[in-house]
Amino acid sequence: MRYVAVITLNASVTVRYRLCSSCLNCQNLTAFGNYSKRGPSLLLILRILYDASRLTLSTLVLFPADMTLLALGINHKTAPVSLRERVSFSPDKLDQALDSLLAQPMVQGGVVLSTCNRTELYLSVEEQDNLQEALIRWLCDYHNLNEEDLRKSLYWHQDNDAVSHLMRVASGLDSLVLGEPQILGQVKKAFADSQKGHMKASELERMFQKSFSVAKRVRTETDIGASAVSVAFAACTLARQIFESLSTVTVLLVGAGETIELVARHLREHKVQKMIIANRTRERAQILADEVGAEVIALSDVDERLREADIIISSTASPLPIIGKGMVERALKSRRNQPMLLVDIAVPRDVEPEVGKLANAYLYSVDDLQSIISHNLAQRKAAAVEAETIVAQETSEFMAWLRAQSASETIREYRSQAEQVRDELTAKALAALEQGGDAQAIMQDLAWKLTNRLIHAPTKLLQQAARDGDNERLNILRDSLGLE
Repeated sequence: MRYVAVITLNASVTVRYRLCSSCLNCQNLTAFGNYSKRGPSLLLILRILYDASRLTLSTLVLFPADMTLLALGINHKTAPVSLRERVSFSPDKLDQALDSLLAQPMVQGGVVLSTCNRTELYLSVEEQDNLQEALIRWLCDYHNLNEEDLRKSLYWHQDNDAVSHLMRVASGLDSLVLGEPQILGQVKKAFADSQKGHMKASELERMFQKSFSVAKRVRTETDIGASAVSVAFAACTLARQIFESLSTVTVLLVGAGETIELVARHLREHKVQKMIIANRTRERAQILADEVGAEVIALSDVDERLREADIIISSTASPLPIIGKGMVERALKSRRNQPMLLVDIAVPRDVEPEVGKLANAYLYSVDDLQSIISHNLAQRKAAAVEAETIVAQETSEFMAWLRAQSASETIREYRSQAEQVRDELTAKALAALEQGGDAQAIMQDLAWKLTNRLIHAPTKLLQQAARDGDNERLNILRDSLGLE
């Protein structure tokens, strides 16, 4: 637990220092000063006070420092790409950014999540005046940004809202593509990066671990990720629906653009037997082929190699069809009429529409896929309602745990205080017995003193509440003491 120490030097000068709980266990001022966050200057003040008036640590007034969880940042919904790219943190400079962030006096722990669609800071901080302004200023100074530009797009979530936001992000509920699974891996990586010497707040660590389990629960208990909502994913889903297993099929990909890249990665994940990539530019196709383990051919070789393909997925920028009816007819004849699935996701079309009239040739256009996507998106939105219920429930449970942690620290301190009183009085009683005192009288004295010492503070609080006429506080004190 952290504390704020308030040292009054004179009637007009008060010094405040943040201290960790280990400071309070120190038996000398030198150790006490060295443990503090601002050791040298505090050490000097304490030495002056100690030398001047022989003050002890008990003369310091200590207040528990209020900790809070924050989530702040920008995303695809609040900021254009021109701002998002300026606020992003590159992987090679992430350690430097985290060090700079944790150097801020109020920050006790931090995680930086930076993707193409969002940059967010998740922090455990000490409450202070102008907290929001201080963190925005750090972010602007680090990226050399104008504060007004950032403020227009920045969102700020605290405690309950911060926990809920992280759970929604990890579950894909806040993504550009609702329910997309990649974000969970990105959140896990951000958390792992922060643990390399930067994670110093157990509450923050627990919040992330909880978010991972919530994201898993959302994907297990709802259909948030069950249906395809991108053209590339829909094309692969269609292929898996028609062919029982992709591990025995050959796929011909025509083109090497972004959509085909996504298709190729999906197919690799499903362990397709063989992939062939046909493209006008061999260099671009080769980069993708090396990544997914595919063969590269020239676009002019498609006619000859078409017969090998069980599935053809095409997406080029060609103004005219690349695959004609006659080409497919020849391929089917060579295949002895084994079926072929052709998915044309190009605009203009890469495959002549007449191909769809051929027996054993199953042609789907981008419009066919779009109807599948629209249906699936509606299913995901329905699943998202269930997911939001899970997030709300888990957020409530986490905040209850967090409040319990605060109470646990108070209970430990109260128990420690009682044990110190017990040990002190027991030691005195044992010493009196060793000197030959009357055992019964010593035990009665011990019981009397122990009782009085333990009830002294609650008694004063009860008396003060009664004097103030504060019945509500009086009832709370009665309940806490177990009085009926």
